[in-house]
Amino acid sequence: MRTELVNEMIEDITRKLLQKRSPGGIWRGCLSSSAISTSVAIFALYQIAPDTYEPYIRKGVGWLKKTMRMDGSWGDSMESPSNMTATLLSYASLCAVDMPPHETKNYLKERLGGSADEDIVQGVLSYYGKDLTFSVPILVMCALAGVITHWDRIPQLPFELSVLPQRLFRFLRLPVVSYAIPALIAVGILRYKKGKRNLFSPIRESFIGKSLQVLEKLQPEHGGFLEAAPLTAFVSMCMNGAGFRDHVVTRKAVRFLIDTVRPDGAWPIDTDLSCWVTSLSIKALGDDLEDKEFFIDRIKRNAFAFKHPFTGAKEGAWGWSDLSGSVPDADDTSGALVALHILTDGTYSEEVGKGVEWLLALQNEDGGMPTFCKGWGKLPFDRSSPDISAHSLLAFELWQDALPGNLRAKCRKSICRLLGWMWKVQASDGSWNPLWFGDQDAEDGRSPVYGTAMAVEYLSTSRNPLARQLAGNGLQYLLVSQNEDGGWGGAPGAPSKVTLTARALGALASLPDTDRESMEQGFDYLYGMYRNGQLFRAEPIGLYFARLWYSEELYNFTFVLNALKKLKQRIK
Repeated sequence: MRTELVNEMIEDITRKLLQKRSPGGIWRGCLSSSAISTSVAIFALYQIAPDTYEPYIRKGVGWLKKTMRMDGSWGDSMESPSNMTATLLSYASLCAVDMPPHETKNYLKERLGGSADEDIVQGVLSYYGKDLTFSVPILVMCALAGVITHWDRIPQLPFELSVLPQRLFRFLRLPVVSYAIPALIAVGILRYKKGKRNLFSPIRESFIGKSLQVLEKLQPEHGGFLEAAPLTAFVSMCMNGAGFRDHVVTRKAVRFLIDTVRPDGAWPIDTDLSCWVTSLSIKALGDDLEDKEFFIDRIKRNAFAFKHPFTGAKEGAWGWSDLSGSVPDADDTSGALVALHILTDGTYSEEVGKGVEWLLALQNEDGGMPTFCKGWGKLPFDRSSPDISAHSLLAFELWQDALPGNLRAKCRKSICRLLGWMWKVQASDGSWNPLWFGDQDAEDGRSPVYGTAMAVEYLSTSRNPLARQLAGNGLQYLLVSQNEDGGWGGAPGAPSKVTLTARALGALASLPDTDRESMEQGFDYLYGMYRNGQLFRAEPIGLYFARLWYSEELYNFTFVLNALKKLKQRIK
């Protein structure tokens, strides 16, 4: 492994990453276009005002037809394998606004075991299990499009529970994840209106007005719930179907859809991940970033200065984007704290203290760190996550010596609890499974390589002996998971990817006793992709809620640069 080749890549990627900054000075990146987002958005616009939005509908239909596979199917992104969800939603949309392809109907019939109501309903519910966050909106859209003819087969959602205090939500065992309350309300009201009346109907009816008031409070000013076209479109089509076409929520949701459509007629799964990719870029660039004061000010201003209406989280945290539909979460808060430590050389500020306090308050009773809300343990995307827990631990470790005495003591206790949970959930082979990242080419879609690599890298800076032991166990898993071509996939035997190889190599280079040969092979894989012009090709490894895959163009840049910088330190 020649130092000049490592330097060659670092210099080139650094230059290109700096050129990717947006006109506003931060990084916004570019999420892959989504068949799911596009099909749901054009269907919502068609339901609300087909003539008014005809140009958007026509272009969206054109994009869907252009990206359809030969067998009539779609994947989440253009680089993703075909799946039932993307294909069913595209089919439902085309059933309403255009002629659905015969190939698509045949594909779904084969996947679902038939085309009758019970086949579709059972197929969707079986796929998503107990989590109704996405399955019920899918089925409701199918019913609105006429793909399903009987509403009574679709589960009902308890929209009326939304009027209760947010602090009670974690005790109610709701059938949707913590960040999907807008769907609980809008989809739930429509499903109620389409159902049969019973003795409890007058009581449920009386909660509609109050639930809509909650929904209105949850909606950002620009209209996009979570900055997500699918969730926003589901809400708007259900509001329209329930008789609330002219409601302020519906109007603002439609405005968001119009504002976020791309020139080719498609929508991404989310508007952008600007805070997240900016933190990643700052970490990867390090001293190569010149205007640090700009980023310090920008990051501090992006912290939420109010109690968030969506999750009830107090002020002080960061979300994935600087746009108003973003929600505070643990991973982005940790990322912002790490970035501030790099930019300020560890100079304490009020924003740092509030961010640390926010993370401390979020920590679950089991000792791990969830994404959004403490105590929501029933559904997968609300549980503690190893990579997010390790990221929080890194933020605490970096800042604890600069914190006020009381806060420093709380951090030390939290670190011990985090490590105890990390030890408890580490698999016998040394691996951890991440929550929001996977590998669509792995057998079960999981990516223990990603989860383990991130945990090892984050734990590597810790002074705690248990952290070093856990990192060493994870390192052994990464070493035996390396493919013959020198790269890594999401799991042993999965095809190598640039993003996952970079993550694994960064973890290996973070520990002093890593086998040099494995690092050399990992670098050779990345260098080969670099020389062949494939280093920046799209690789969907991100998971949105309900198993939706996406790629983000800046992952390749930041993951690889981060790994090369760590590698350079090792081979000096």
